[in-house]
Amino acid sequence: MDPFSDVIALLRPSTAVAKPISGRGRWGVRYTAHDAPGFAIVLQGNCWLSFEGGEPVRFHKGDFLLLPTTPAFSLSSHPGVRGELRDPLDVPVRHGEQEGEPEFAALGGTFRIEQINAPLLLALLPSIIHIPASEARTGRLHRMVELITEECANDEPGKEMLLQRLLEILLVEALRWRGIDGDEDRAGLLRAMRDPSLARVLRSMHADVRANWTVAGLAEVAGLSRSAFAARFGETLGCGPIEYLARWRMALAKDALVRGAKTLDRIAEEIGYESASAFSTAFRRRLGLSPGRFAKASGPARMV
Repeated sequence: MDPFSDVIALLRPSTAVAKPISGRGRWGVRYTAHDAPGFAIVLQGNCWLSFEGGEPVRFHKGDFLLLPTTPAFSLSSHPGVRGELRDPLDVPVRHGEQEGEPEFAALGGTFRIEQINAPLLLALLPSIIHIPASEARTGRLHRMVELITEECANDEPGKEMLLQRLLEILLVEALRWRGIDGDEDRAGLLRAMRDPSLARVLRSMHADVRANWTVAGLAEVAGLSRSAFAARFGETLGCGPIEYLARWRMALAKDALVRGAKTLDRIAEEIGYESASAFSTAFRRRLGLSPGRFAKASGPARMV
């Protein structure tokens, strides 16, 4: 698999919550920040969305929003309307006038990812992804959300499996949208995967995480001089190539530890350490506790 697919597979997104949101007249509502990643797509009319400390942004029919983690925000029919503070609900919500056809309608939802490696998602994405209706991919995203909504409303055999697959597709489709890496100064995996030389290196590292990679060897894969490769990798990824490899190895190790199905020797061998002792030393140095203590403290893989 390519590096994006590796990350999504490790996060194992699952169990969508999708609910209709509607409003009529003049209304507003505020929500506190919460960790759950979420999405929304406007199905009818428009609304104003503002995040803490930011200016209101108008969302139109067909606009898509993805939040890797949800900050405090307000939603309103008009800019400047300060509504009451509410807790997020998993049921349909109607704002403003309760009678009559809604002037605004949207579908909002959340997905769950394994908490132990949740920072991987945050590292991939900006804090807010707004895909306007005018973008070609919005139609595909809309159809995916519709499928998720239908699946949530039913109780058919295979429901959980289908939801997992649909969520994976939703995430990958949003990740692939080129508009989210428009900020050329933003370091991260998205930007690196659009660089052919760095993409070759990342695919090679992910394909053989156990290999004894060196900066010089990776520079050969990239087709660049050692100094040019190191500089480009650091600028684009925000860390050096060997540090990136170490972070990915530790992400794989954390995932294996919380699942408890593999011995330390097996984990060490799979991610490129000579022994369980060498792996334990590296793990303790990076995370501040032994693999055993980490596994015990983390318990079964938690979800957000």
